[in-house]
Amino acid sequence: MMTMLSITQQQEFEAQGFLVLRQQASAAFCNDVVSFAEQQLALHVEPIEYEADTRYPGAPASRDAEGGRTARRLLQACARDTRLAQWATGPGLADPLLQLLGEGALLSQSHHNCIMTKQPQYSTATGWHRDSRYWNFERAELISSWLALRNETLENGCLLVIPGSHKRDIDAAQLDAAQFLRTDLPQNQELLAQAQPVPLQQGDVLLFHSNLFHAAGKNQTAATKFSMVFTYRAADNPPLPGTRSAAYPEIAL
Repeated sequence: MMTMLSITQQQEFEAQGFLVLRQQASAAFCNDVVSFAEQQLALHVEPIEYEADTRYPGAPASRDAEGGRTARRLLQACARDTRLAQWATGPGLADPLLQLLGEGALLSQSHHNCIMTKQPQYSTATGWHRDSRYWNFERAELISSWLALRNETLENGCLLVIPGSHKRDIDAAQLDAAQFLRTDLPQNQELLAQAQPVPLQQGDVLLFHSNLFHAAGKNQTAATKFSMVFTYRAADNPPLPGTRSAAYPEIAL
């Protein structure tokens, strides 16, 4: 497992807003986490975000509607099992993140900190957005790590990204009321034309900037897609007091 980033990799992240690190976790570890997630889902161990909770287009109208209790995220991953917390703060992630964010970087337990599931029948597509729309920190400069617990392809809803979009100034009129990039506006077409998929093999890690526009399609296969996602911030970029970003204690790397 490679832990330290080369100068070229650091420059790629700075320019593109994302970076793929291949084979950062073993198949055995990924399969173990999938088995754990399946057990948690079978037992309905809260907290869970359901597809109905997202209110995305095409999602079930409520938890009581057909498919409404299809899980989207097993939340609070670090508190669920020590194996997950150890992965989130271990050298495979901590070393590159400290290079990108600086000494003293911390894991936010308020955002992501989850096992994402994209299930076959009722999973919804996710529109183009920046994660920073959800969060309240002094600067919109956080980094998320996305571990593919199984292979991720266009068919099962892998992430799509717009390289370099973390540096783009976007006018409020280019976004809808939920802060998703509007796909019906001519001024957004040049940006959307640059989109590319990020297929991942089991054990690959995608690091991406909180201001990077990204999206994902529906899972059109018969198998659930599992990913484990955590978010990190620099020491000098604290959450704003009283916001949901400050709701849980942070973990130092």
